[in-house]
Amino acid sequence: MSSDVVTEPHILVLFYSRGGKTAELAETIADGILSVGGIDARLRTVPPLDGDAPAGDYLYCEPTDLASAAGLAMGSPTRFGTMAAPLKHWWEQTTPQWLNGDLVDKPACVFTSTSTLHGGQEATLLSMMLPLLHHGLVIAGTPYTEAELHTTESGGSPYGPTHWDKDRRPLSRDEMRLARAQGKRLARLALALANDRNGAPA
Repeated sequence: MSSDVVTEPHILVLFYSRGGKTAELAETIADGILSVGGIDARLRTVPPLDGDAPAGDYLYCEPTDLASAAGLAMGSPTRFGTMAAPLKHWWEQTTPQWLNGDLVDKPACVFTSTSTLHGGQEATLLSMMLPLLHHGLVIAGTPYTEAELHTTESGGSPYGPTHWDKDRRPLSRDEMRLARAQGKRLARLALALANDRNGAPA
């Protein structure tokens, strides 16, 4: 979706996906980021722990990639109400970045998908926020000013975008709009906070 030659701020869209639906949410959030202008989106995944390749053709993220990101969107399928083990394992390798404060005062959001209507979506989103709070990130959810939070009959949460993957269904219109809105909000916050850190007017 984007070049690795970065000439403008970028948001790291970091996710793990086995069936492909979390990856679709990641791509949709990235579309929202790119629609703002002046900021890029860099999609990355993490290595599996069991030898099976994750869905899609995405580069693996390195912990050192965190320092250059202006913000972070993180996604995972639900695994019994928490993030998938490969993503949790990846975060456990980021102690040097935590010590350096590489992510302090940068905005972040979280997203997930499940095969059942609820399936632990909100518990998973909350669990993914925990390492981000330890890293000093500023969590940005999805506000109820987004009309689709009031109309969705599948995924969607104030804690972050979600997808209900019943019978391999595609993302619904409401789910896509909420994911794009989340990307736009994250991009605007990233630009504002980057300007503030650099001492430039917002």
